[in-house]
Order: sequence, then C-alpha cells, then structure tokens
Amino acid sequence: MPRKRSRLAWLIGLVALGLGVVAWAFGGAGRPRGELGLFTTLPIYWAETAGISEMLGSETQAGWVRTAVERRFELLPLDTLADEEAAIAEDLAALDHLLLAQPRPLSPYENVALDKWVRAGGRALVFADPMLTVESRFPVGDRRRPQDVVLLSPILARWGLEMRYDAAQDADERMIATDMAPLPVRMAGTLHPMREHSAAQDNCWIAYDRLFARCSIGKGQVTVIADAAVLEPATGDRLDARKDALSWLIESALSEAR
Repeated sequence: MPRKRSRLAWLIGLVALGLGVVAWAFGGAGRPRGELGLFTTLPIYWAETAGISEMLGSETQAGWVRTAVERRFELLPLDTLADEEAAIAEDLAALDHLLLAQPRPLSPYENVALDKWVRAGGRALVFADPMLTVESRFPVGDRRRPQDVVLLSPILARWGLEMRYDAAQDADERMIATDMAPLPVRMAGTLHPMREHSAAQDNCWIAYDRLFARCSIGKGQVTVIADAAVLEPATGDRLDARKDALSWLIESALSEAR
C-alpha cells in the first residue's frame, strides 16, 4: 500500500506541475494580479540599504526579482506571521498566497500560525537555503544582513520534511534539469520525507535531485526549494535563466487560489 500511495502522490504532483507549466507558458497575460505576501530577509522588495534615508533615495532601486514577481502578483511585505497565542496574523489571514524567501527564524507562534494558514487552504512557495551564497554589504552578525543559514526545521518537520546539507559538495553554480525551466543552484540542500512521518510519503512529491518538494497539507499546498540561488542578482544569460525558472516556479506553485 505505501508504494501505491507514493506512486499516486508522484502522479498527482506531475499533473499539478503540468498545469503550472501551461500557466507559465502563457505568462499570466491578461489576468488580474492577485496579492502575494512576502516574508523574507533578502533585498527583494527594497534594495539592500544602510537605513531609511538611503532606502528612500531615488538612486536605490529594487532588483529584478520584485519586477518579475509583480508581473503576476502585487507584493505585500509582512513583518510577522502570527499575533499573540499563535493566531494567524491579520495581514496573512487575508491572503491566499505567500512567498517565504530565506526568512528569519520563525517563532513558535509563527510556526503554528503558518501551519494553520496552509491547512486552511493557503499556498506557499518557500525558498530555504542551508548555505546562502548571495553577497551582502553587511558583515556576519549585522541584523540587516540576509539570513545566511535558513532555520526552518520546525515548520518543515510539521509538513513531514527534513532538509539535509552536504558540506563537501562542489561550490560552483550548476543547473538542475526540471520538466520546464532549468533551475540554477549553488551549495543547495536536499529534501527528504521524515521516516516517522508517513503522511509525507503519501502527500509530498520530491523531485529534481531532491531540491524540490511539493506537499499537500490539509486544504493547502507548499512548494519548497532547498536553495535560493535563483533569486540572486545576475546579468546576461544567467539572468534570463533565473527569470525563466522563477516565473515557472511562481506559476506552478501559486497558480490556483484558495
């Protein structure tokens, strides 16, 4: 029975991915933009700046990721995912879609609230990088610096996933083949179903060198990428590859509303 269920989860994941590919191919043209919550330490919505005055300066511009995402969604930055006593934060409760990109560590309340939100029908795209490779102007320990090592084990465990990291892997960027757009990765993790969490084997589809996991959680869905190199600044062909990969991930992970 477990083998049959695992095969069913694989087939369901493949069909869902195919639907996302169709949406990606049309690029979302002509559709009204939905709202997408953004919870991140990366300089996606605002450029990396030393303070408010620099942030408001005309010379400071958001990077390519915000521009690419806002073709499909209106981005709404979130400061927290939970109110007191693990209630879902009001801003998150009003949303159907969420992008977590190398977020800060979640509080116990936030872990519970995020899990509740997904199980109620929310759809989340999560970039969780075990060894962030993007450069920062701020030194290690500075609170303005992006989260170097993602700390999402508690919420991943709630969803039946475990992330592993091989420190001996090649440090160079490489491309992972997918069913649509190649995905650039560097010093990535791998995703595995937790042995003591049998539901993960039934409800999660893990693919592409274990870099990618898509799990049905209650009425909702989470897509986890064990790397964030696709969100890094780039130019030329490397930038084009990142734009294609991100567009595909957004459409396939977030194309259906709750």
